[in-house]
Amino acid sequence: MRIISGHYRGRKLLPPEGRVTRPITDRVKESLFGILTGWMDGATVVDLFCGTGSLGLEALSRGAAHCWFADRDRGAIDRLTKNIQTLDVDDRCTIWSGDLIAGLGRRLASIQGPLDVAFLDPPYPMAVEWLQDPAAGKIAAEAVFAPLAGVLAHDGVVVFRTPRELPCPPEIGGLPCLRRKEYGTMALNFLGPDNATDEATP
Repeated sequence: MRIISGHYRGRKLLPPEGRVTRPITDRVKESLFGILTGWMDGATVVDLFCGTGSLGLEALSRGAAHCWFADRDRGAIDRLTKNIQTLDVDDRCTIWSGDLIAGLGRRLASIQGPLDVAFLDPPYPMAVEWLQDPAAGKIAAEAVFAPLAGVLAHDGVVVFRTPRELPCPPEIGGLPCLRRKEYGTMALNFLGPDNATDEATP
C-alpha cells in the first residue's frame, strides 16, 4: 500500500495484517480521487471502517485539513497509528475506535463545522445486510446514513463501497445516490445532496 499522489506521494503504508481484505487498487484510488478533486483542498473528512487508513491518508496527502478515522479492529488501529506517525500527520488526524454504529451520531456531532467527504467501507457481508435485509437496512439508515446526512456540507459527498452485484437504492437515510462507478468486483456509490451532482461527475 502507498500514497499515490499529493504531498506524500510514493510513501509506503502498512497494510492490514491477519484478516481478509478487499484492497482498493491504485487504479481505483486514482479514479476516485480524480472525481473528488474539487473537494480535497481544506476538506473535513471521515474514513469509516477505515482499516489502516489508506483513503483518509490519501485525502490528507491531497490537501484535506483533517480526517477522523474509525474502525473497531485493534490490529488495524495499531497499524493506522503507525501510518499516521510515518507521515507525521498526527495533528491532522483523530482516531475513533470501537463500535462505530452504536456511537456514530455522537462522534459526528463532535466535529466542528460541516463534513465535506465521508468514506464508508463496511465489510461486504455488512453492506449486503444493509441493502438486502430490511431490519439491518433500517438500522444502518438511522445509525449511519442519517447522522452523516445531518452533518454533511451542502455540497458534501459520501463514498459508499459495495460489491458490484449489489445495487444501491435511490436513497438511504436521507442521502440520494447520485452516481455509481463499477470496478471489477466492487462499486463506489456517491451519495449526497442533489446539488453535489455537478461536481460528482465520473
